[in-house]
Amino acid sequence: MKVIVFGATGMVGQGVLRECLRDETVDNVLVIGRNSIGQTHPKLHELRRPDIFDFGGVAVELQGYNACFFCLGVSAAGMNQTEYTRLTYDLTLGWAKVLARINPAMTFIYVSGAGTGGKAMWAQVRSGPRTGCSPFSRMLICFVSARCAPCMAKSRRRVGPEFSTRSFGHFGP
Repeated sequence: MKVIVFGATGMVGQGVLRECLRDETVDNVLVIGRNSIGQTHPKLHELRRPDIFDFGGVAVELQGYNACFFCLGVSAAGMNQTEYTRLTYDLTLGWAKVLARINPAMTFIYVSGAGTGGKAMWAQVRSGPRTGCSPFSRMLICFVSARCAPCMAKSRRRVGPEFSTRSFGHFGP
């Protein structure tokens, strides 16, 4: 299986990346982001997009992928609705459209949070991609976490934030 991960420098994205690299059924992991994540692994490839809103010229690099974990997210603190919508809704839908066009059978996993769909501006904007992405993907999975906290590796040495995706099973064929 070939997997794309957005948001691999965040807490959830780091955990998703870690589990994808550990999973024997995942052959290739492509991380898309503005900057390098600073890791190396035989399965790991990076596609750096300094302008993450530049959706063009990527068809060749994105062909043949089975699943995408969209773990990008920003805090709404200090943002107006227009800015937050651009970074949360527009960015997600932009990449979902591109990926669906290139890989029509792809599973698109949109990672969101509890409280979305509520009355607050951020909650309404954050819930938008759940309905907005559905026409562009064979299978849209919205993972809504109620509480997500970093956990430590099993060794005594602190490795960093991790988020286990093992319980979700495999996404894709």
